[in-house]
Amino acid sequence: MNSVRANGIAVHVAQLPPAGDRPAPPTAVMIHGMAGDTLASWYFTLAKPVADAGLRVVTYDLRGHGRTQRPRTGYTLDDFVDDLDALLVALDVTGPVHLLGNSFGGTIAFGYAIRRPEAVATITTIESAPPTQAWFLRIAYRLSQAAQPGRRLAAARDFVGTTSVARELPASRLPGDARIAAIDCPVLCVYGGHSRVGELAPEVRRLLPHAEVVVVPGERHSLLVDRPETVREVVLPWLLRHTPQEVGR
Repeated sequence: MNSVRANGIAVHVAQLPPAGDRPAPPTAVMIHGMAGDTLASWYFTLAKPVADAGLRVVTYDLRGHGRTQRPRTGYTLDDFVDDLDALLVALDVTGPVHLLGNSFGGTIAFGYAIRRPEAVATITTIESAPPTQAWFLRIAYRLSQAAQPGRRLAAARDFVGTTSVARELPASRLPGDARIAAIDCPVLCVYGGHSRVGELAPEVRRLLPHAEVVVVPGERHSLLVDRPETVREVVLPWLLRHTPQEVGR
């Protein structure tokens, strides 16, 4: 693990090298969720299985989270996409990347694909949605609840209380349906059957009819951490189907 300068801030990064000796393995970038989450949610669940399958894995703490620098302001969707774009340049990541996002991390992945479609091989999201108005209304509500004592993790309360995220993120410039619908890379969206985020699945299907949607019965928003084996069984075969055939051998 180390710190990389990207988009004017110090970003905490953890990488796993791919298994095997392929000269130019594809890269999987794993993006965690908002407020209270860190790269650990990916690092201790899917990062090693994906690296063992032959992909270079990059995980990082979002701005204001974990060990990444916490500026007071700069928390729109564009800021988070800018960070990802700059981080990939700083890490010398070339070729289309596989983006995996948990909760708001998936929204960052969609935002990056809208901006840089040629740079994205696939998008995999867990309990997430593209940057639609309906999703951002939910995000605004969750941020407002995180600020209340006793309602969320202390880390989430601290993040919301010491930054402008609760004001800036809900006011983000959204791309609109047409630009979301223009995403043409393979997309996999996984939801917990008892999670309210899954209520957005019909909207995802409308905007991205080519997306594969999987619902895991009985699970909630913490699906990735609670059921990593199940998530791996869904995600890894799908991911390998959309990578060069040499990977995973």
